[in-house]
Amino acid sequence: MRWDASCDTGAMETQGDRIDDCLIALRRILRATWLHERELAQAAGLTPAQLRVLQILNGRPDGSTTPKALATQMGVAQATITALLDKLETAGKITRRRSQADRRQSNVVITPAGRAALKNAPDALQQRFVRAFERMQDWEQAQLVASLERVAAMLNAKDIDASPVLSASDIHSADKPD
Repeated sequence: MRWDASCDTGAMETQGDRIDDCLIALRRILRATWLHERELAQAAGLTPAQLRVLQILNGRPDGSTTPKALATQMGVAQATITALLDKLETAGKITRRRSQADRRQSNVVITPAGRAALKNAPDALQQRFVRAFERMQDWEQAQLVASLERVAAMLNAKDIDASPVLSASDIHSADKPD
């Protein structure tokens, strides 16, 4: 809690001040997400969701996986992955190849241009968050998760489809931010 320095009685912060503090913190989170998206678009020409696809592919031993596996890992619909892959393929960051094991399937493969884009990309915002979150005590992590879930519920956002990608834009659009 914050002490009001303007009052000699040392009155504690009012509920209105706490509301403002919460709204300011939420706005800072939204603004940080938006600024990171702009930085990412300028540095690597990618959206956060596109960057995540390339990170997943780059982390695979052969640099490839199926669209279904990508959708599952990212927690998004197959249609969303298809739109992301279309954009990445047009940009030359990935290719799609028919699976040798099952000709009905295709594999998504990161290209040298995709690997170069990863090198040029700034650290993903969610990676910064993960590093800081992992340094927290278990009880702090649980408290933060509970608080964020409560905020999502307060904003009627608890049931909104979301993946573990910090992005201010709609992940389904798969467009680069302006």
